[in-house]
Amino acid sequence: MSVFKAEITLANAGDISAARNGLIPDTKIRAVTLEAMPDTGAWTLVINEKIRQRLGLAIEETSESTLADGKTDTYDVTEGVKIQWKDRSTVLPAVVVPDARDILLGALPLEAMDLMVDPVHQQLVGVHGAEPLHVLY
Repeated sequence: MSVFKAEITLANAGDISAARNGLIPDTKIRAVTLEAMPDTGAWTLVINEKIRQRLGLAIEETSESTLADGKTDTYDVTEGVKIQWKDRSTVLPAVVVPDARDILLGALPLEAMDLMVDPVHQQLVGVHGAEPLHVLY
């Protein structure tokens, strides 16, 4: 199976909340649209330091993680990031791998947006069709 990328938009969830509460104008919400690689082996969103800084994301904690190459290290975990793919979105923390070349869209955001990888057509598709299934926690 070859790899493919999908266009997503990432936004600082704190900025979105501040704008909703009238503390900042919508134009001040820090966001970026980029290509991310769906990776069911990653547990959440993986970004690099450049993207973290561009979105102004605070570090909430650190976590020990093992990368695909087997390297285990301690990585920063950010505050909430709104992840948008087409008409689906979720808010989750991101793991920051400082020099990561690829942005990874891991299993948790895929599940939260009711998405799966279609390896034959190399694309993301809805698990339950065109309409996302919203899971209540």
